[in-house]
Amino acid sequence: MESTQERGLNDGATGPAPRPAQAGAALELLVHGVGGATPEHMLDDPRTVRVSGDDTAAVFRRADDVEAEKRPVDPDGRPVPEAYVWCNLTSGNGARALWLLLLPFMVANLAHWMRPTAHDRTRTIRLYGLLVRLVGLSLTVLLVAAACEVALDLTAWQCAGTRACAERHTWLGFLSPTASGDGWWSPPGRRLALASLVPIALVGLLWYLSRRTWSAYESEQPLVREPDEDTARSALGRPGFWYGRRLVARLRGAHTAAGLLTVAAAVAQAAARHDREAGGPAALETLGWLLEAALVLGAVMVVVAVCRRGRSEKHLDREIDASLVRHLPLAALVLLALTLVYACWERPAWESDGRLPGDAAFGGIALVQGLLVIVLAVVAHLLYRSDPDPRSAMRGLAGPAVAMLACALGGVMSGGVSQRVADWVDGTRASIPGAPVLLTWQASVIPPLLVVLLLLAGSQAWRTLRLARAERAAVEQDYAGEAKDPDRTRRIARTRAMATLTDRGPLFVAALSTVTLLLGTGALLGALTTDKTPSHAAQHAHPFVHGAVDTAQALGSWLIGLGFILFVTLGRRAYKDRSARRTVGVLWDVGTFWPRAAHPFAPPCYAERAVPDLTWRISTWTRTTGGRLVISGHSQGSVLAAAAAWQLTPAVRKRVALLTYGSPLERLYGRWFPAHFGPAALAALHDEVDCWRNLYRVTDPIGGPVRLPDGDGTAVDCAPMKDPLAHGRTALHPLPAPILGHSDYQADPTFDRERGQLLDRLRPDLPGQRPGDAL
Repeated sequence: MESTQERGLNDGATGPAPRPAQAGAALELLVHGVGGATPEHMLDDPRTVRVSGDDTAAVFRRADDVEAEKRPVDPDGRPVPEAYVWCNLTSGNGARALWLLLLPFMVANLAHWMRPTAHDRTRTIRLYGLLVRLVGLSLTVLLVAAACEVALDLTAWQCAGTRACAERHTWLGFLSPTASGDGWWSPPGRRLALASLVPIALVGLLWYLSRRTWSAYESEQPLVREPDEDTARSALGRPGFWYGRRLVARLRGAHTAAGLLTVAAAVAQAAARHDREAGGPAALETLGWLLEAALVLGAVMVVVAVCRRGRSEKHLDREIDASLVRHLPLAALVLLALTLVYACWERPAWESDGRLPGDAAFGGIALVQGLLVIVLAVVAHLLYRSDPDPRSAMRGLAGPAVAMLACALGGVMSGGVSQRVADWVDGTRASIPGAPVLLTWQASVIPPLLVVLLLLAGSQAWRTLRLARAERAAVEQDYAGEAKDPDRTRRIARTRAMATLTDRGPLFVAALSTVTLLLGTGALLGALTTDKTPSHAAQHAHPFVHGAVDTAQALGSWLIGLGFILFVTLGRRAYKDRSARRTVGVLWDVGTFWPRAAHPFAPPCYAERAVPDLTWRISTWTRTTGGRLVISGHSQGSVLAAAAAWQLTPAVRKRVALLTYGSPLERLYGRWFPAHFGPAALAALHDEVDCWRNLYRVTDPIGGPVRLPDGDGTAVDCAPMKDPLAHGRTALHPLPAPILGHSDYQADPTFDRERGQLLDRLRPDLPGQRPGDAL
């Protein structure tokens, strides 16, 4: 890169005075897809200059094109290329690799945006959003409860309270009541109070990350528009859609308070139970009842705060619910401090025995999550019936299915860390009771779940193989004029067949979520009806059944721990390895496009920075030059381009064309997020942005057609592009042409032709001409 200093090229609505309009001035604004790209690669020039933006996201030009607006227009009509590079929003530094541990929160947030399309069902839509927010709240409680299980129950209560376990871990000696002299921290209440610092630190870390990203992402204001300029018929075009500052702040306060109250409940319940059972001082027993009542009241206030509406998309809502954001976590912190003081009170006869009531806590969370998912499925079905769309994933049930997967991920992570810590502190000695029985039951259902997935994967592999064989005839027909090469034909046909696996994603999600719900229900019932592990409960059954259950329990426990270790390992590797960090960034490129509407601790929404960047750049450039602009978006960049086009005013849209290629707009977003990218939304975008062309290949596993009707002669989809460009060796391709799939769309001559036609339709000195009107 020749230079990285900003040149201030017509940037900002209050920037330099507008230049005189140049007839025919044209700009192509390139937006890359998932995984990121360098400006040098996007502009095909090693000498690039940043003309606007910062180290996180910026617009680049070739060094020779920095002052392109001041020179004569290219006689060939070629536009000046600009590259918007946004990859650092998701995978810029190593610290963001730790976002992988927030995966359940991200998945729950996706479920919020997967609701079906519905008209005149405002209350039902609000109920859908409320249920997803409650699922997100349960995940926060589950994560903090898992931290309490590890720090309070397994370490401070069980291991430190058992001589054999404490002697193996000398660092717990000052907590053990068997140590010489019995130190000040030896009583169970004080041990629990000290150990509670671990989950408290976890809650503080989540609050800090959410607060920091909220200041960096949700604080980016979109382009301000007048009320009469809001003509977009999609929610993505509303002025406040990409400005969720108020809701995220409110949810952050509520979830922080929920985490602190969870820690307080774990400590208070243990101390209050002892005071009631041991017949201690009446003052302590009364204080225990008062604290538990205050905790219940605090939990009710948290739920009320989560249930309140706070997201306004029809206008920029700059207000903050200060009383909830500040006072609710502060009140929970004060209540937690009182609880710790109460637990530290001297109780001479108190000894730690057995487990803390983790089974009841984890069982209650699992029951609540299951009920929420079931009710969410009923609500989603009602919404789908009001406006059925056969292309919607799982017939409108994608949101509940993904919410179920979020709960399953949370269970795997919480169970995994609990199982591994239990094994670490005690191993196979059985000197302590260990993790809650429910976690063992949940681990035992993982092997049968994997068997179901393997059978499903096998059936889909067989189907793909059959499709590849059937596709050979189509390949030979597409390259009828070229010499036959059976091996080459098989490779092309196999690539086309493999690309169709994306369309079968809903089947995998439906099967995984359904089996998870059924097996999870069985595990919950097994844990509630018996206080024994699955193998102990089946010890009187047939030897084969007992052996199978014992194997499933052992294997599941190992797998659930392995799953958590893989999470940590991948995050650690991504912190050190740039290539691994880029892989993690690809995951966030897809999962964090949407604003944080259901969970404040989810990774931040990069589109709340990228979409305002694009709209500001497009609006200011067209205003200052009076020229034509093509938004050229590849893959995920096409989704950002469409979102930016929705945000433009009608006057700006007349000077803007949209060129998408390798686009998942309909194939993925239209099916999984029908309320915002369904047929009605894409048709509205076509009407509002008259000049729109979409390029795709049948070998592309991500991009596809947008499937809009073309009865008026304004088809959006081009014919599928040939891939590869030649079947064998030809005069134009003396070496075998590569199968490009999802990459290098610009290498096809169709790209330049379609871009040129879009610019012709935007020519200021000619009336707009639709393809159907051409002679």
